[in-house]
Amino acid sequence: MTNKLHLIVVSFVLIMSCSSLSAQKFSRQDSLRGGLTPQRIWWDLNHYDLKVAVDPEKRYIKGSNTITYTPLKKGQNELQLDLQAPMTIVQASQSGSTLKVRSEGSAHFIQLESPIVVGTPSQLTISFEGAPRVAQNAPWDGGWVWKKDQNGNPFIATANQGIGSSVWWPNKDHPADEVDSLAISISVPKDLTAVSNGRLTTVETTATTKTYHWKVVNPINNYGVNINIGDYVHFDEIYKGEKGALDMDYWVLRDDLAKAQKQFAQAPMMMAAFEHWFGPYPFYEDSFKLVQVPYLGMEHQSSVTYGNQFKNGYLGRDLSRSGWGLKFDFIIIHEAGHEWFANNITNNDVADMWIHEGFTAYSEGLYLDYHYGKQAAREYVLGTRAMVQNDRPVIGQYKVNHRGSGDMYYKGANILHMLRTIAQDDKVWRSILRGLNKDFYHQTVSSQRVEDYIAAALGLDLSPFFDQYLRTNKIPTLEYRLTKNGIAHRFTNVIPNFTMPLDLRIDKKNYRITPTSQWQVTPLDQKPKKVSLPADYYVTLSKG
Repeated sequence: MTNKLHLIVVSFVLIMSCSSLSAQKFSRQDSLRGGLTPQRIWWDLNHYDLKVAVDPEKRYIKGSNTITYTPLKKGQNELQLDLQAPMTIVQASQSGSTLKVRSEGSAHFIQLESPIVVGTPSQLTISFEGAPRVAQNAPWDGGWVWKKDQNGNPFIATANQGIGSSVWWPNKDHPADEVDSLAISISVPKDLTAVSNGRLTTVETTATTKTYHWKVVNPINNYGVNINIGDYVHFDEIYKGEKGALDMDYWVLRDDLAKAQKQFAQAPMMMAAFEHWFGPYPFYEDSFKLVQVPYLGMEHQSSVTYGNQFKNGYLGRDLSRSGWGLKFDFIIIHEAGHEWFANNITNNDVADMWIHEGFTAYSEGLYLDYHYGKQAAREYVLGTRAMVQNDRPVIGQYKVNHRGSGDMYYKGANILHMLRTIAQDDKVWRSILRGLNKDFYHQTVSSQRVEDYIAAALGLDLSPFFDQYLRTNKIPTLEYRLTKNGIAHRFTNVIPNFTMPLDLRIDKKNYRITPTSQWQVTPLDQKPKKVSLPADYYVTLSKG
């Protein structure tokens, strides 16, 4: 590895990790943000009607969010919403009355006056304004990005996966409850275009402004809601997919149109690969978009943002060092992969974010598999293993808005590659990936549910496997000894009761064994000359 590429790869891993590093002491604010508080669980989120006016010169926004919700039980008169400073709630109102708001940091408790009728939808409007936090290193350090394009026009975007959508608009900022649908209206100076999620329904024009009305009809996670503003031009195409005609729209800066038309030819290639592996694109009704932004990019639902400089690889570099990473544009493939894992299937606690990042990092290899073959995918995935730090567990701590290690990306991908190897049947493996997206369609789920689903589909007890690889940072060692009648083997550096099937290569033959932490002997006809373990298994081999 050259020193320059080494620095790029290390920087990538550190960036992925740094936003989730945290002392193991959690505050009241962590619990209010990450927990399902009593003021959150009694009501179900139905619809957001979000209106935002953006002043690019002042870097200031103001607007309102009308929330439609359905009470699930009686005896409640307080509702928790979230909005982070320096944004402020101007007013909370319901049925024409102004409501009292009790605030505790970023958590705001609305004192309701209308009677709570279980099962009957109600509405609540929150007016807000402020100069939202400026992202220092989007998308990892979240907030608003305020830039200029090469012609001096405002070039603006939001990105808030880690810090949360409440960094700029008031909402129920917890992943367990996705809104069923969304309307978002964005007012900008009349010479600019505002692009958001879903489909553009109307544009209202005044002497000085344009208001773009966008509509999302599918469930959407809060952090996937975005605003993108610039001197955009638009082109599109129709993709003939598994569910019929899919609108694919592209919004890019005026001067970058030619480059985008060439580079975005990878978008239908992505769609073909991922519909093959994961099943139909989950949001046909809302279309698919790529939107150019002034940062690297992010997985906003039906509005995937792009800033990879129209280069293949990760800003022109191959993170895997295999050569295969330069066969595709990292941001188009990775961020669009999130439409299935993050936007269709969403973690219900950020501690389980590996569901988003592990599966989507793995999708990079599956794209290669579809277009270049299984060996290309294998070499790519194994190449990314060099970035794994094993600094701490992939799964974080629950109920305190705590993510696990940045290893959720490429350790997660290697875990899934290993499961495919264990399965020994690519038709079964593909059916699992498609089954996850079908059976958990538009749902929020826990890691445990995903783990149980995979285990049941493979007919294996994978509890020790997942506990080892997701909930510890220890990598198993397979220790072996040659004996008179065969080869003895056991696992070390493992949790109690750890076991997993694997293929031990002895001379030119593979032996499927299921080691434990106790010595076992596999009989052999003759003394082996060479013992090896395929790299597909994330296991260290040691001769004892």
